[in-house]
Amino acid sequence: MADQNAELQFVTFGLGQEVFALPVGVVREILDHEEAFKIPHGPNFLLGLRDVRGQGVPIIDLRLKLGMDASVRTQNTRILVLDIPLDERVLSLGLVADRVFEVVAFRAEQLDKAPDIGARWKSNYIAGVVRRDGGFVVILDLPQLFSEPTGISEATPFALSNVA
Repeated sequence: MADQNAELQFVTFGLGQEVFALPVGVVREILDHEEAFKIPHGPNFLLGLRDVRGQGVPIIDLRLKLGMDASVRTQNTRILVLDIPLDERVLSLGLVADRVFEVVAFRAEQLDKAPDIGARWKSNYIAGVVRRDGGFVVILDLPQLFSEPTGISEATPFALSNVA
């Protein structure tokens, strides 16, 4: 059983008015936003490819993947380049964030499960929720979000392994 006092490090970022977090260990780097090379017939959330240090990295509009409105580029828009462990491989991709805030530590005891809304809904992509500054931070479970259709968006399921 995990130590409830253990501190876990996360990168926090915003999508609209909402705050999300990812474990520091999956974040390779944070880049300024640049237009991606478009890939024909990709799902709506796949913006295209971007060259990151000699590697073609798929760029994902996380807002669309989560069923939100599409990202609108501003001076604060960033790309979080991630290395996500999936089974026997590592998936490298970039996520568009409206803004990146900070690296923060949360204690394991602060993490609550996804809320129960009294009905079935796909919440397995939520690793936890933390109360902070009068609001909430949603910690994403990226392997869940990208290994199977989430049921959030009606977009056609897409295997990112076909992109890289």
